[in-house]
Amino acid sequence: MSLERPDSVDDAAIERTPDELEALLGDLVVDRDDHLNAPGFVIRPDTVQETLRTLKEQAGYDHLSVVSAQEYENRYESIYHLKKYDDPTQEVSIVVPADKDDPVSESAEPVFRTADWHEREAYDLIGIEYDGHPDLRRILLPETWQGHPLSMDYDKDRPQIATLPEHANPLEDHHKDAESDTMFLNIGPHHPATHGVLHLKTVLDGEQVADVEPDIGYLHRSEEQMAQSGTYRHQIMPYPDRWDYISAGLLNEWAYARAAEDLADIEVPEYAQVIRTMGAEMCRIAAHMLALATFALDINGDFTATFMYAINDRERVQNLLEDLTGQRLMFNYFRLGGVVWDLPEPREEFFSNTRDFLDQLPGSIEEYHNLITSNEVFQMRTIDTGVLPPEVAKNYGATGPVARASGVDYDLRRDDPYGYYDELDWDVVTEEGCDNFSRLLVRMREVEESAKIIEQCVDLLEDWPEDERTIQANVPRTLRPDDDTEIYRAVEGAKGELGIYIRADGTDKPARFKIRSPCFSNLQTLPEMANGEYIPDVIAALGSLDIVLGEVDR
Repeated sequence: MSLERPDSVDDAAIERTPDELEALLGDLVVDRDDHLNAPGFVIRPDTVQETLRTLKEQAGYDHLSVVSAQEYENRYESIYHLKKYDDPTQEVSIVVPADKDDPVSESAEPVFRTADWHEREAYDLIGIEYDGHPDLRRILLPETWQGHPLSMDYDKDRPQIATLPEHANPLEDHHKDAESDTMFLNIGPHHPATHGVLHLKTVLDGEQVADVEPDIGYLHRSEEQMAQSGTYRHQIMPYPDRWDYISAGLLNEWAYARAAEDLADIEVPEYAQVIRTMGAEMCRIAAHMLALATFALDINGDFTATFMYAINDRERVQNLLEDLTGQRLMFNYFRLGGVVWDLPEPREEFFSNTRDFLDQLPGSIEEYHNLITSNEVFQMRTIDTGVLPPEVAKNYGATGPVARASGVDYDLRRDDPYGYYDELDWDVVTEEGCDNFSRLLVRMREVEESAKIIEQCVDLLEDWPEDERTIQANVPRTLRPDDDTEIYRAVEGAKGELGIYIRADGTDKPARFKIRSPCFSNLQTLPEMANGEYIPDVIAALGSLDIVLGEVDR
């Protein structure tokens, strides 16, 4: 096994019991509200920063995964889900109720930069005001939108009318300044080179980027609300494929499955866990091949060779996934408690095709290094551009290849084990360059690690006794988790930590379903990477993030 973390001597990494955490927080805690995955502490809305700063600086909770928000009959509520980059199994939930008539809560942004976008989303969709937030305005919906769609009094039939002044030129009062050489430039929201319908509001000072602001929300599809309208057992699972719709289907499905299975105390058979692990790593390879292909296209316009070579390898993975699941993108293969069916027959043919792909993969990787990483133009455009220091990455909640390319040694497959990962031999890939080039290297090396995992899974599945091939646990037809039960669970998606928060209300449907998108948090880092660079470097930095807007906007 090669999944051991480097030894840490940081006192903040020491695990504390819930009682010890409560003692540390002292009078800041007004009540306890434990979740299935973590101890929960209720605090006053005017003590958010003090509470989070104490947990971050004195207890080592340096990763704000997500902010969940919701409205109840008698209050509004924000939940800050905290983890440690050194040990994500150490979790704590900070619950912040706000007054029903005046929903105001202190902003966490001065403690965790990632709270910026998460709190803006809570304000936009639910209506909670965050006092002290540096830029509290809508993030997914237009500024002219009336009401908050997830609030209990929202009138969905109310017409949304935008007056002409709302569409006035935002630069109409701007003029040429003799002492300034700045220019406002819109990049997007067309698709090419923005990896989805993304609008970048860019301010140039001569040739350099003075400021860039990602403007999202063009692809908002209400995935969370559709999940809240479906039953746990049957109706939610088809939706996760559509979040990162391009290649991460089984990884997305696993995020929901892990949360719901822990919520309902369902134990997945070992055989099904091996199948899940194999399928998930096939999806990871497909996702990284697409990232490699589009990144090369962004950087040096290499469509004929690199792009088509990578898409060809991706297609070979898609063929295997189609054999396994019956679909090429929207797999709907996982079920709560296992998978929908066993490996395709004849099994020997499936194993042979898989091994053929794995056998040719090292040669393909070598070709990509010749075409890309050895390319001088590519090196000039990616080495030492888009730099993201490790502490900045952590402050923004960056995960996946974006964080690991900045030397942040964080991978949930190893650090919060699930599936069959802790039984296999593989390595977590990190790079220290912190730049666009390093993010590509991490993905290319992770393809090799995924291949190692798949090969070991195939070896296990080939020798698995026929009478022990249980693909699903015995799951009740209707699942009704206990009322007011809450859980947050995450998996290592192709782009980072993909998490699901669920609050049950005793029915067969979630009362609250929140998606923690890795692309959402990773995209926040773009200004840190791009400001002070040139326009081509902005495009390179954006491509290196490997975002999909369907997951950003959800």
